[in-house]
Amino acid sequence: MRSGLRVYQLALIVAAILMATTAMAQTSAEVAGKCVTCHKEKSPGLYKQWFHSGHGQHKVTCIDCHEADRIDPDAFEHYGGTIATLVTPKDCGKCHEKEQKEVEHSYHAKAGKILESKDAYLAHVAAGEPVAITGCESCHGAKVQIDKSQPNMLSQKSWPNSGIGRINPDGSLGSCNACHTRHEFSKAQARQPEACSKCHLGPDHPQKEVYEESKHGNTYYTNVDRMNLDSDSWVVGVDYHIAPTCATCHMSATTTQSITHDVGERISWTLRPPISKHKDEWQRKRAQMVNVCEACHGKTFADGHYFQFDAVVKIYNEKFAKPSTDIIKMIREKGLLERPASFSNDIEWTYWEIWHHEGRRARHGAAMMGPDYTWWHGLYDVAKHFYFKMIPEAREYNDPDVNAYIDKLLTEDPMHSWINSETAGLKEKIRSGEIQKVYQKLFEESGE
Repeated sequence: MRSGLRVYQLALIVAAILMATTAMAQTSAEVAGKCVTCHKEKSPGLYKQWFHSGHGQHKVTCIDCHEADRIDPDAFEHYGGTIATLVTPKDCGKCHEKEQKEVEHSYHAKAGKILESKDAYLAHVAAGEPVAITGCESCHGAKVQIDKSQPNMLSQKSWPNSGIGRINPDGSLGSCNACHTRHEFSKAQARQPEACSKCHLGPDHPQKEVYEESKHGNTYYTNVDRMNLDSDSWVVGVDYHIAPTCATCHMSATTTQSITHDVGERISWTLRPPISKHKDEWQRKRAQMVNVCEACHGKTFADGHYFQFDAVVKIYNEKFAKPSTDIIKMIREKGLLERPASFSNDIEWTYWEIWHHEGRRARHGAAMMGPDYTWWHGLYDVAKHFYFKMIPEAREYNDPDVNAYIDKLLTEDPMHSWINSETAGLKEKIRSGEIQKVYQKLFEESGE
């Protein structure tokens, strides 16, 4: 008797759960229907983007992505549903778990750290907050704030924003739609270089321009119709072969590597700071990039490229980055700067542009086979401004230690002593191999 009662009670519980689940499903379906019906009329472009997307074709609706918990800081009631405007990587990760975890560990997700950097400081003080918001934060990501005057609504200072390292109210970092533009989220679009070129261009990191100059870019743009960009599978050397894009080298699959959303997994040097250094596990990361190269090139080709690239980074580091950093550090530590605020002195701007603009252009040019950016837009400018701007500006302080450092550098270091040599004497040094021995040593050490 008791056993039968328990079975009956259990059946009632199961029935109640099924009824509740069905009711919830009906409610979700009703909300989804309202979303689609309303947006089809009010924002037809958005509706068509969704309708033609993979999400639309697989019946992933607005509420599936925008649904929020009532306790979420940006949740609000909207025509019978509790939603949030932002769709964060945490939301996307409910279906795309592997991709979300890779993004979380990537450099992209941490790009919002620029909010505390000298780059952001300079934008704020030299231009102003609106410029920092629409400039820096548009690419790197804003810290999304809630509007205090409208509870749970996003502040206009931080929304709209699709910066790659956006700091979201739910604690997640990043913005998937920085690459997969809403609401179509096209894989073909994300595979093209234009997806990256919103942010990776300009005087300090001209990857877009370097790529366009390179043979890779030239071949891509003249054969884009042969790239098979809409293919579900997109393995270099199998599904396409004519050219690589940014995604090919940094993210996409090869015959032996799966796709990754961690864009640093194949990068062996860090080219951002004043002095480049190898990344952690750089040999493993380089091997993964060489594997991409070998889909279209022989190993000798790939090894030769890295030999030359490493040598450029070494020459930049040793000849210009380390001496200029030593000089500016000495001037700061001695309290020689005229004004205390950062970027309020000429020599600070000169040093900044040498490494942050010109030095980066040179390094990225060498990394991506862009010769004009390696030399004329790169180390040509580095050399010109190091010898004829920074050193004269440093000498104006007339400090004995600073002058002694510069004198020794320009007279005793074969890489710099050319500037004080007679023409005949310089030619003799070149013929005797004195200068070449220094560069040869850097070449030999370039793989270290």
